[in-house]
Amino acid sequence: MTDPGARILRLLSLLQQRRYWAGADLADRLGVSVRTLRRDVDRLRELGYPVEAQRGVDGGYQLAPGAALPPLVLDDEEAVALTVGLQTAAQSAVAGTAESSVRALAKVVQVMPARLRRRVEALRAVTDPAPWAAPRQLVDPEALAVVAQACRDCERLHFAYTAADATPSDRRVEPHRLVTLGRRWYLVGYDLDRGDWRSFRLDRLARPQPTGARFAPRRLPAEDAVAFVRAGTAALSAPTAVEFLADAPADRVRARIGRWARVEDDGPGRCRVRMEADGLDWPAFAIGTLGAEVTVVSPPELLYLLHEWGHRFSRAGSVVPPDEHGDRPTEGRPP
Repeated sequence: MTDPGARILRLLSLLQQRRYWAGADLADRLGVSVRTLRRDVDRLRELGYPVEAQRGVDGGYQLAPGAALPPLVLDDEEAVALTVGLQTAAQSAVAGTAESSVRALAKVVQVMPARLRRRVEALRAVTDPAPWAAPRQLVDPEALAVVAQACRDCERLHFAYTAADATPSDRRVEPHRLVTLGRRWYLVGYDLDRGDWRSFRLDRLARPQPTGARFAPRRLPAEDAVAFVRAGTAALSAPTAVEFLADAPADRVRARIGRWARVEDDGPGRCRVRMEADGLDWPAFAIGTLGAEVTVVSPPELLYLLHEWGHRFSRAGSVVPPDEHGDRPTEGRPP
């Protein structure tokens, strides 16, 4: 690579991909001598990138944290992934990320080539966001960043943790991976005090502190971190099976809730719906979106919940704006 400008951009991209590079490996990737590599590193430093060097035979380079975030270099796949991720972050369970995600998305899209914009638009066109309500428990973004870096660097963590029964504890953990499941974040790690693998909900985790102690990764007793978390959450609460009949064509019902349910024809203009959920609120909401008469097959608790919602909705009041005299003649509940 003979063009100095292109070579420096390539050098920056490589430094962002890996925490540490041996000098010889980095020079080999760029196709230059070690001396030329040193000059290119000096140019990056002049541009404000904090590149640290370790001298000696086995010396190398790493991009260190700086006083401000310098410009990043992204390849095509990384740019598309970043854009799609920022679009999703508006519905994130991480506190305070919606507005900042929109600002970051505007900056990325502004400089994105047209060919990449078309890829992002294609992904967005065929993706339907799930209409979930905002989660009650939010994850501290600073805590999330600390945990993510500890996972990346294989560095032991110490944090405070509150169990499901509200019991507080202090944990020393070798972090393995972060997992998002059911709009919650989980940390999968090896609990040093209990001598076993555990998953920790990040909204119950507080004050994570890296200890500075590095560790060799252990073998996870599962296919992957997602499978480990799924197995743990399934053991805590089995999903509820729901079945009901809807007086609506199966195709119309599938268009509304087919992503979360199995819909089968059950006669002319009628269908049978089966789904599994952690609670009954979501099936009740799904039924409400159909705009059709339904017959609950199971569980009976769903019918009770629908009746409760119906009574509550029927008691809903209204507030009519005052007339020109400041009176509110029809304010209150309907007759």
